[in-house]
Amino acid sequence: MRAGLVATAAVLAVAAVGCGGGTEGGLLVEGSPPATPYEGPLHVPHRDVDADGVRAMEIESGAAGRALECDGPLYSGGGGPGGWGANDGGDTPEEGLKAYFDIEVPDVPRSGYRVEREEKDRVLFSYDVDGKTKVAVIVAKDQKGSPGWGPETSASCDPAEFPASYTEAEGYEIWTDRADRRVATTTVSSSEGAAHCDWETAHFLSWRGDAEEEARRYARDPEGVLPDGMLTSAYDGDVRMPEEARDTGYRYEDRALWLVADDPSKAYVRTPDGVEVWPEVAKGHGCA
Repeated sequence: MRAGLVATAAVLAVAAVGCGGGTEGGLLVEGSPPATPYEGPLHVPHRDVDADGVRAMEIESGAAGRALECDGPLYSGGGGPGGWGANDGGDTPEEGLKAYFDIEVPDVPRSGYRVEREEKDRVLFSYDVDGKTKVAVIVAKDQKGSPGWGPETSASCDPAEFPASYTEAEGYEIWTDRADRRVATTTVSSSEGAAHCDWETAHFLSWRGDAEEEARRYARDPEGVLPDGMLTSAYDGDVRMPEEARDTGYRYEDRALWLVADDPSKAYVRTPDGVEVWPEVAKGHGCA
């Protein structure tokens, strides 16, 4: 049986990753079916929810959300756009899967999918990692106002559960824990500043210590490219590590994240060259 979805709120990603996913290999792969294929219904009533969080995504993603085998929280999920024209839908389920990528342009891998389940008017396509479904797309035929085959519902696990070859190519910075396990981007993640805001020399880090809390964002700004008022205090590239700081165990390449429990407004990042203090980003600030 498949494990239930972990209920944890999703956080706005700060990573400046590429759109559309990788394209190596074919869209579909052949071979043995998963060890535990999804046995639930391919049609589960779904609807748009005016809310954020995992529960909202579960409702919006219908059967696709149920078909996932995430190690952590559901990362994304929803219903298809619907209302496409006669030239947008496909003549076959595979063309319906292609329509999913063309219409929704999701940030998930674009190759390596297999047919996991088929019914008369619905097909479940899964993208598996180590035998577990990390992306599920259900395509349906002749939906209301949407002729031909096309996406009905879709859902995916956190990018940290995708192969490193994919996340590295797409620009995700996936952190690891003390046991060298990849950590969900909803817990900790980082990225370069956006090029279209001329922030390439800055770096951002998102961290959330509690699933119920909003993530905190910090920034490294050695060149002073971020606008006035964006940082709650000054960045400093050479500080002494506070005695009360504790190692979180999170690592990305040669960076280690340390925090002070009583002062979450600053992140201390240890590198081979010393310790930097990354101040918190003020609420409401970002690159438009």
